[in-house]
Amino acid sequence: MTTALIYLVVMAFVAVVVFVLASAVFGRGEQLAPLPPGSTPTTLPAEGVTGEDVRALRFQQALRGYRMSEVDWVLERLSGELDLLRARVAELEERETASP
Repeated sequence: MTTALIYLVVMAFVAVVVFVLASAVFGRGEQLAPLPPGSTPTTLPAEGVTGEDVRALRFQQALRGYRMSEVDWVLERLSGELDLLRARVAELEERETASP
């Protein structure tokens, strides 16, 4: 009986040591304070979106991944920007072919 009790105490001690070491190495969890409800870290400039702007995007994480409303908003903005750029390129190419 005392042998089982000694094993139990040693196992508990080892578990506490492993927990303390893991806490010291990996930290206590989230480093940044959570965002207030309804706010978002997702931002894009009003126009002239660059590749660096897209690379800097960060989406707020939800229970099952990212917030779909934020991702949809960014995709809509980027698709509009691409449409404008392609229209401008087509206009310039048309102007170039029309010039003598």
